[in-house]
Amino acid sequence: MAETKQPVEAKVAQADQGPEQLPWLEELPPRQIVAELDRYIVGQDAAKKAVAIAIRNRWRRSQAPDEIRDEILPNNIIMIGPTGVGKTEIARRLARLAGAPFVKVEASKFTEVGYVGRDVESMVRDLVDAAINMVRGEREDDVYPQAEARAEERLLDLLLPPLAAPAPPVPAAPAEAGSRPLFVVSSRGEVTEHSDEDPTLKDRRERTREKLRALLRDGKLEEKDVEVEITQENFPPMDMLQQPDGGQGPDINVMDWLKEILPKRKKRRMVHVHDARRILIDEELRKLVDMDDVVSEALDRVENHGIIFIDELDKIAGERGPNVGPDVSREGVQRDLLPIVEGSTVQTRYGLVRTDHVLFIAAGAFHVSKPSDLIPELQGRFPIRVELTRLVEEDLVRIMTEPENALPKQYAALCAADGAQLSFTADGIKEVARIAALLNERLENIGARRLHTVLTTLLEDTLFDLPNVPEKVIVFDAARVKARLEKIVEDEDLRRYIL
Repeated sequence: MAETKQPVEAKVAQADQGPEQLPWLEELPPRQIVAELDRYIVGQDAAKKAVAIAIRNRWRRSQAPDEIRDEILPNNIIMIGPTGVGKTEIARRLARLAGAPFVKVEASKFTEVGYVGRDVESMVRDLVDAAINMVRGEREDDVYPQAEARAEERLLDLLLPPLAAPAPPVPAAPAEAGSRPLFVVSSRGEVTEHSDEDPTLKDRRERTREKLRALLRDGKLEEKDVEVEITQENFPPMDMLQQPDGGQGPDINVMDWLKEILPKRKKRRMVHVHDARRILIDEELRKLVDMDDVVSEALDRVENHGIIFIDELDKIAGERGPNVGPDVSREGVQRDLLPIVEGSTVQTRYGLVRTDHVLFIAAGAFHVSKPSDLIPELQGRFPIRVELTRLVEEDLVRIMTEPENALPKQYAALCAADGAQLSFTADGIKEVARIAALLNERLENIGARRLHTVLTTLLEDTLFDLPNVPEKVIVFDAARVKARLEKIVEDEDLRRYIL
């Protein structure tokens, strides 16, 4: 185990420069996955631990023998907790850190199949689209230098068009082997013979081309106008071709089919060099990236590494009883979720996708309903349940100080754009946390989101007057925070509407 763990940890040690340099989240040991989440989310260790184990199990399954690999199914998770405690933030960070296809959906947006609205299978189609974009982006990054070089050559051709060689007439006598005479007719009707390449002219053009290349790379021709030819796709929008049942139908990509059979129109546009470069690079990337290979790898990633986060699951949980009829946006959605979560084959415009090994993570506040209000079959599809704890004043202090994207750091970056330096003292942060916790007790408890309302109200006048005030060093201590917010906190009517 030590030999396999060391390379992964070595990768992680090099990954502190940014999330884009991280290895796949599945390759990290569970403790390291939790450590990555700890950089942005305070507390909720039980939820982080459950998610880390589920993610790591994806990699463990890939290392299992072939005869048992397909039998190992993911253990889907339900995260239960009030709003503002970190459920959605865990999903957001998973999306940023995971090198696997990820999509977040709202359960309340779906309806039962056959009714107006989105059916639950659309979440799988969204996951496939996300995987296509992910794989295509990776392939484009690999060939981007080559596409950039090709686009540069095409730009130079636009800036210095090649001379069109005149068509030679039929010679009176056959030419000797190895010679290629060229006849040019002048405006006076005189026919003269030239060699097919003039060395002097060729050298002069090459020198001019290299000078233009140097100017182009130095950015001195960015505002120069060039004429580019753009291929317009002449086919109707995809929305007009969607079937009423959400796109289920024959295994055919209608969009690609139309691209093949309908004629392509060319249009010439006069644009600046920087716009032309972008257009030409996009065209070259489309030529260099094999979309058939992209689709094949994307579908494999979806089936073996895909993650779907279903938020607001409690919104589709309702009372069940002999006198309560089915609800197409609640119990109907639950029944439609059953085969998707259990494992079925979904038709997408890129082909059939199996959901047997897609990991489903659901979340909900469940302050009105309970997980037991879900239909029993759906409860069985989510065997792992973790409860997230409510946030208290100490947690709010940690949220404002520990994460790399803490709110005081975000506001300090905003003020730095105006040349100002914003900072909070330790007692100032504690006072903000105290007021936020007090408001959560007196009003509706919205968790860490209350910090947004408190800090926005606290810094409103500062941000408004910041460009015009001479004082560019702003420090908020406990006394200054209390003086700014005391009137609003004590005024019940004002507090209800502002905070």
